[in-house]
Amino acid sequence: MKRSCLSEYLQAPAAGASHAVPARRARTRRYPQIVAQSFDLKDLEAIGVGTIGPPGQRQFYLRASGGGETVVLNCEKYHVQGLLTRIKQLLESQGEEIPTEVDLTAPPPAQPGESAWTVGELGLGYHEARSRFVIVAREMAESEESDPATLATARFWVTADQVRNFSRQADAVLQGGRPVCPHCGLPVDPTGHPCPAANGSRPIL
Repeated sequence: MKRSCLSEYLQAPAAGASHAVPARRARTRRYPQIVAQSFDLKDLEAIGVGTIGPPGQRQFYLRASGGGETVVLNCEKYHVQGLLTRIKQLLESQGEEIPTEVDLTAPPPAQPGESAWTVGELGLGYHEARSRFVIVAREMAESEESDPATLATARFWVTADQVRNFSRQADAVLQGGRPVCPHCGLPVDPTGHPCPAANGSRPIL
């Protein structure tokens, strides 16, 4: 039986009933989602963490270069802290130690618009067959409705020496932030520090 073209409307009212207003199905306009570029750098020449802005207002970024390609990704301080914790765990599990003397030079400053995308997750793994560590970054989703399959990823393959040097360099960047108050443990701003341990007040978070 051929389907009526009026199937999207409410059933017609019975004789004598008031005319029913046809109801249309709501249509959701969908826009194509822009897919960011993914990266897979296997022969890294350099990788490091940099910042833009003064302590307390720093924007962190990850910069890697190799094979004629340079990748810059915006990230947060806690991403770097979590990655360093993971690096130490993997190195300790393999009996490796983090060196105390390495090149702590920060990567070149990131330029406006140079970042490919913003990191949502940052992790580390080890590939047995390649004998390489791999730093894996995943793009931050713009909304809860974002399709995970469309999120970009970046893989940076590093040697044991490179990951050890990266750990020391990134840790030096973290230590270059605001000094910590010895009394309350909160960061001290250049303009002053209302220490709750000294004045008895609670910090405003």
